[in-house]
Amino acid sequence: MSLEPQHIIHDDTPQAASHRAAAPVAPPAPTAPPVAPHAGAAGGSRLLVTAVGAVAIAGLVSSVMLWQKLSNIQEQLARQTADSGAQAIEARTMARQASEVARDSAARLTINEARVSEVALQRTQLEDLMQSLSRSRDENLVVDIESGLRLALQQSQLTGSLEPVIAALKSSDQRIERAAQPRLAPLQRAIAHDLDSVNKSAVTDTSGLLGRVDDLTRQIDEIPLLNAVVYASTMRQRSAKYANEPATPADPNEPRWKSMLNTAWEAIAGEARGLVRVSRIDQPDAVLIAPQQAYFLRENLKLSLMNARLGILSRRLDSARMDLNNAKNSLHKYFDPDSRYTQRAIDTISQLQSNMQSMELPRLDETFTALTTAAAGR
Repeated sequence: MSLEPQHIIHDDTPQAASHRAAAPVAPPAPTAPPVAPHAGAAGGSRLLVTAVGAVAIAGLVSSVMLWQKLSNIQEQLARQTADSGAQAIEARTMARQASEVARDSAARLTINEARVSEVALQRTQLEDLMQSLSRSRDENLVVDIESGLRLALQQSQLTGSLEPVIAALKSSDQRIERAAQPRLAPLQRAIAHDLDSVNKSAVTDTSGLLGRVDDLTRQIDEIPLLNAVVYASTMRQRSAKYANEPATPADPNEPRWKSMLNTAWEAIAGEARGLVRVSRIDQPDAVLIAPQQAYFLRENLKLSLMNARLGILSRRLDSARMDLNNAKNSLHKYFDPDSRYTQRAIDTISQLQSNMQSMELPRLDETFTALTTAAAGR
């Protein structure tokens, strides 16, 4: 077997250069000793066959092992794929169920929100209704109390007694206490304050004043006029003269006819002295009143007193005072100021005027102010 020189073709491409640089350079094979040509060829063939057989067996074994391993991997992948599919199906089912549950929950939540809104609206309406009913009850209570107090004031004005006002205030206080409304507390305090004021005040009896006015009206006919003052003064002077002069004892030796003659002479002389009298009169109109006009003068005086009586009954005290002042001026102007009847009438009128000062009923201003404030809802 001849050894021919082998020509090595070098690839000068960059890829070949890189492969040459990366590939290890095999060391030069040791030089075999020269053998015989036939024995070396047989041994080399057996070794080659043995090597090829070993390689084939090893490749077969490795192929079988790789096939088994690949089969295991395929089975495992199949199982995992099946498991993954089952899990995906289960996940889709659960997702579908969750979606349905979410839709049901959303629908229920919407319904619940609608119901909550409806309940809140009903509650608001109920609260408004309760407040309206409470406010209406309080307003009715305030109106009833105000009307009762005004009626009691009218009764007190007609009767001249404070009992109706006191009873109305006490009843109003009890009604407010039963109502138990905090907004009516100022009204209750105002009623208590006015009740205390009414209990401390004193009012003149109207019936007594009216009786005194009636007595004064009946006494008008007995009061002498100023133009009859000459006769009245003469009678008063004669009475004073007889009262002041000591009684002269009658002479038992004097005849009876002579004493009677002296008495008659003194009477005639007194009457003669009373026929002419000079006096000062500050009211000329009183002297010019004729007897026919005296009747109308007394009637006008009675009308003034009757008007004063009506003013007392109707609680128009200013009008009553004016009528009493007119009556007093008439007494001073046209009637005898020295007469005891005139003086008594003037004193009675003065007492009536002073008593009328205390006829003013106590005002319930604080209570009515609190009622107005409560009715306004403040």
